[in-house]
Amino acid sequence: MATPESTAPLTSRLFADSALFRWQNQTLRGDLILVIPIAICLAVGLATGHPAAGMIAAGGAVNTGFGTKQCIQRSMLLPMIFVTFGMAFSGFAGVLLGHENLLLVFVSALWAFGYGMLTGRPGGYGWVGQQCVITFLVASAFPASVAAASGRALLLFAGGALQLVFCSLVFHLLADLRVRLFILSRYIRDEELKFRATLTGTAKSLRRFSFEHSALPYALRLAVTIGISTEIYRRLHYPSGYWIPMTALLVLKPGLTDTVSRAIARMIGTTGGAIAVSFCLAHIPTIPIVLAALTVLCAWLAYGLLNVNYALYSVAVTSYIVFLLSLNAIPGQTLAVRRTFCTLLGGGIALAVRLAVVSFRRRH
Repeated sequence: MATPESTAPLTSRLFADSALFRWQNQTLRGDLILVIPIAICLAVGLATGHPAAGMIAAGGAVNTGFGTKQCIQRSMLLPMIFVTFGMAFSGFAGVLLGHENLLLVFVSALWAFGYGMLTGRPGGYGWVGQQCVITFLVASAFPASVAAASGRALLLFAGGALQLVFCSLVFHLLADLRVRLFILSRYIRDEELKFRATLTGTAKSLRRFSFEHSALPYALRLAVTIGISTEIYRRLHYPSGYWIPMTALLVLKPGLTDTVSRAIARMIGTTGGAIAVSFCLAHIPTIPIVLAALTVLCAWLAYGLLNVNYALYSVAVTSYIVFLLSLNAIPGQTLAVRRTFCTLLGGGIALAVRLAVVSFRRRH
């Protein structure tokens, strides 16, 4: 049965993520509690003279906080638990490989393929996979030793765990959290069995060359797209270049129209956020306490506006990241320009790959 979106004019669908505002979906009031762990991480980092450590932990808290908007097996705690462990492992692997290593291209493609296959699962499994890929790409920009990689993983885990425990207390889910953690090994065994079943189903689809109900085509497109964009990021040696494959990952969707709509919204939102932050940084005192407060504010807006409008959400996310990284003495205006360039490039790569697939299908 056709949905209202599928029967809408093409122009409306192309700009749906940019022009359609669903204000009834804003959750600003309820999401105030999610920024408290973020503020704690930043405050501890600044108070102890280790702002970079506070930034990493805050990043873990932010990502885990988005798990409250997901659901796995009728639980919001499971996405938060899975992403906390997944971020720690992905952050460790990303730092260990680093952006100069050719192996990064193949591992990024593998991570993206796994995320693509998870999109065929119900609930928030796909979201967990997406966050792990993003964490891996971001961490690759900071190559270091095993000890440093372990430190980053622990900080990500600490921030995520703080958010998880805090939300469990606020929502009176502490008993449920204990139960979920106690049977975590059972979840791992179940996922192993489902992974084997997925591999068997994929093999059958390949033999029949029938992918009507398979996530394989999308997973392969993701792997190719992320592989290409990661190699460009690696060869450009561009600061914050991880934003290129990250944008490609966020923009590429199973459908062409959805991909174009998301790319337009991401580019508009990132550019708008970069302009707004640059203007703000030029007219405010850039002292740590102010930058930390603005970081928390933008994280709160990102939570609350996630399901309102993607372009507006991208403005908030871009602002959050620029203010967060400015705490580490990186010029905010420079960060904003870098983010805009990398977003345009990453979005362009995702669109090019999607159009190439469409063209190939039409020819064959």
